Amino acid sequence: MRWLVTGAAGMLGRDTVAELARRGEDVTGLDRAALDVTRPGAVEDAVAAHRPDLVVNCAAYTAVDAAEHDEPRALRVNGDGPAHLARACARHDARLVHVSTDYVFPGTARTPYPEDAPPAPRTAYGRTKLAGERAVLTALPDACAVVRTAWLYGAHGSSFVRTVLGLERRRDTVDVVADQRGQPIWSADVAARIADLGPRLGPALHGVFHATAAGEASCGERQHVVVAVGGGQLGHDPLGGLEQFRDPRPNRWKPALASSSRRTW
Repeated sequence: MRWLVTGAAGMLGRDTVAELARRGEDVTGLDRAALDVTRPGAVEDAVAAHRPDLVVNCAAYTAVDAAEHDEPRALRVNGDGPAHLARACARHDARLVHVSTDYVFPGTARTPYPEDAPPAPRTAYGRTKLAGERAVLTALPDACAVVRTAWLYGAHGSSFVRTVLGLERRRDTVDVVADQRGQPIWSADVAARIADLGPRLGPALHGVFHATAAGEASCGERQHVVVAVGGGQLGHDPLGGLEQFRDPRPNRWKPALASSSRRTW
């Protein structure tokens, strides 16, 4: 089975390529320099050249705050890019795993969102990711998986963990939002779930899936754990809410995803 992974230089993309290679799969990873998913011709050429059985789209515009000020650019990557990939997959009889986000939900619920909860994004980032989901589900109704995940951290790329450890080395104190909660998820675990899911995609198993970890934490709670595990000490000023930091995102409660209800996954 041949796999093609887009966004292969990112955190999840690198882990997905590594996991597939570890399993002995025939996998090709393309970073943004090798494949710009916003260019339909380039997408068509890549899928035609590599002839994958499965495509995993890890390419994304992930600057959540910046998207509030540049939604058209975010939409080109998060909405148009998946649409181009889905259409190319449909033409070449390939299946598609598309990675999405908890931000497609409003973040107002106090219980985790299941896969079939109605999306209602309150951020530009969430709107652009929802556009990508809908494009994929429309173009490949029986041959795709939309895999939603959340606060990823991993061995590669930028993440809350790396940010906190960097601050711990440079500062005595740091402000951290106290009233935003979510589910920290190790990116290698998501990569393994994608590798499990891909070969099973088809008429009997397709649609939306949640790749989550158990439990939840606030940014402040994550900070304390990260610093403690890293062997450092980092004091904090009184932890404030999002309004204190003038966060442009309208959702205070970061959406929590319910674990996938697909028992066969």
